[in-house]
Amino acid sequence: MAKKPEKKPKAADPAAEAKLEAGDAETGAKPASGLIGLVMLGAAALVSSFGLVYLLTPAPAAETAACPSSPQGKPVIEAAAKPGQSYVALPEVLITVGSAPATRYLKMNISIITDASGAKAVAEAEPMLADAFNTYLRSIEMTDLEDPGFYPRMREQLTRRAELVLGDGVTDGVLITQFLLR
Repeated sequence: MAKKPEKKPKAADPAAEAKLEAGDAETGAKPASGLIGLVMLGAAALVSSFGLVYLLTPAPAAETAACPSSPQGKPVIEAAAKPGQSYVALPEVLITVGSAPATRYLKMNISIITDASGAKAVAEAEPMLADAFNTYLRSIEMTDLEDPGFYPRMREQLTRRAELVLGDGVTDGVLITQFLLR
C-alpha cells in the first residue's frame, strides 16, 4: 500500500491561513540570520586577531649604528691589547675527547690575560687553573667541538673558571694560542 502524501490542514478562517503562511515565511528567514551570524563571527575573529597582534608585538628597537663613528666619519676602533697587560702562558693541555676508546684528542695552549701585578698570582695558581680547565675540557663532547659557534662559548667558560680560581679583577680573559683536534 502506498502512503498518501500528507496535506496541510485547511484552516477554517482566513486569519489562521495567513498565520500558517507567516510561519512558513519565518522558517525561510532563518538561513539568512545564520549567514549574518557567520559574517559577524568572522568580523569578530578579524578584530580580535588584529588586536592581539597589535598589542603583543614588541615595539621596534631604536636604530643603532653598526659601527660607532668618530666626528671625522671614521669608525671608532678600540684596541683589544691595553697598555700594561701581561700574558701568562700555562703548560700545554692534552685531553682525550669523548668516551670511546682514546682515538681523538685535543691539544691546547692557553694564556691568561692579566696586569703586571696579577702575573704572580696566576703563576702561583697554575696547578689549580690546570685542574679547572681540564675538568671543563673533559666534559666537552665531540659534537660541541665540531660546531664553529662553540669556540667563543668555550673561551667564556675558560675565562669564568680562571676568575673562580684567581678571584674577581685579576684576569681580563683567556687566550687560546694553539688549538689542535685530532
